[in-house]
Amino acid sequence: MVVLGFLVFILGMVIGQFLNWLIKYFSPSPGAKAALKTSWWRRLPVVDAWCQADLVKTEWWWVLGVELFSGAGFFLAYLNYDLSPEWGVFVFYLCLMLAIAVIDIQERLILNRLIFPAIPLAIILATFIPVGAATPQLVEAGKSSIGPFNVFLFSVLGGAIAFFILLLPAIIKPGGMGFGDVKLAGLVGLATGFPGCLVAIGLAIIVGGLFAFVLLVSRRKGRRDAIPFGPFICAGMLAALVWGVPITNWYLGLIFR
Repeated sequence: MVVLGFLVFILGMVIGQFLNWLIKYFSPSPGAKAALKTSWWRRLPVVDAWCQADLVKTEWWWVLGVELFSGAGFFLAYLNYDLSPEWGVFVFYLCLMLAIAVIDIQERLILNRLIFPAIPLAIILATFIPVGAATPQLVEAGKSSIGPFNVFLFSVLGGAIAFFILLLPAIIKPGGMGFGDVKLAGLVGLATGFPGCLVAIGLAIIVGGLFAFVLLVSRRKGRRDAIPFGPFICAGMLAALVWGVPITNWYLGLIFR
């Protein structure tokens, strides 16, 4: 198990190197495009952290951090799901959310080219390989027992709820919440379903709000400074996939004591 876990971690590092390439490929930064033209050995995992960082407007630890986070995520998913279909679903979302989050932090953009192709795939995966609290039955048993069509309905319901939760502040206060965040929330809702979407968006709002509060109190950011919310949505989704069931059970236990 130790050897297999180590190999899974190395696989995650290699995929993380591909994610760094993907981030550069989709980035509008000219420096990122230049980094794609470097020699093959300069794009190897870990090596690219210092060979390419000078070509992109980001520190070397961003490049290395993506690879380490990817490797750690692969390993933790292996501990939680073993090498099951659920593991494959989780690591897919891990890679997607990691790419979206890093691009949002660096460029303040959530790209449609990453969101829109993932929408139909999220519906298919949520329907046939549900992970997390995607349906009320998942809250009790940890797996679906009501059939693919009903799970599909809960996936669509989760996408609609998450989409409209963030659409309201985006309409009420334009500029405060970007429509990229709204579309990302819709994707997250489709992937986590209902009530998993409430866990994902709720965690994103709580953690994002606390982070913004700390930045304001420490005067590192002002009230009018933009703080990317996409990374918190991505983190909330991954947390909901892993801990959505116990969090939902805990919350329902507080209400229906």
